[in-house]
Amino acid sequence: MQELHGYYLEDLEVGMAASYAKTISEADVVLFAGISGDDNPVHINEEYAAQTPFKRRIVHGMFSAALISTVAGTRLPGPGAIYVDQQIKFKAPVYIGDTAKATLTITAVDQRRRRVKAKTDVHVGEKLVATGEATFMVDRKPSE
Repeated sequence: MQELHGYYLEDLEVGMAASYAKTISEADVVLFAGISGDDNPVHINEEYAAQTPFKRRIVHGMFSAALISTVAGTRLPGPGAIYVDQQIKFKAPVYIGDTAKATLTITAVDQRRRRVKAKTDVHVGEKLVATGEATFMVDRKPSE
């Protein structure tokens, strides 16, 4: 079972970072709408979206948050980490066809409480589209 585990608390340091990038397809947006139940026409209806300030369909904001979750659950801290909280601000729209890159950077490690804080950013190219901070609960190394 240990091979399925990510980093342990003792292995984490301030400044460690990991990323995940995804080019978002039409299918991704439709599937996300179906899974989440968020069928806001700004995401799924081209005619409607054309009448908005965005002029075309935009990807769900929470899709960006899901990319952050991908980093946390698969890379850093990795499998076994538990989300405690996430604050996020959406700064710019993401469009179908964009490649969004989520990056998580550790900003604090609290050994006593088994908590790790991280800066969470999502970029499309050089443009910051979402930013925030997250807290994770991370396991200590098992006793030998």
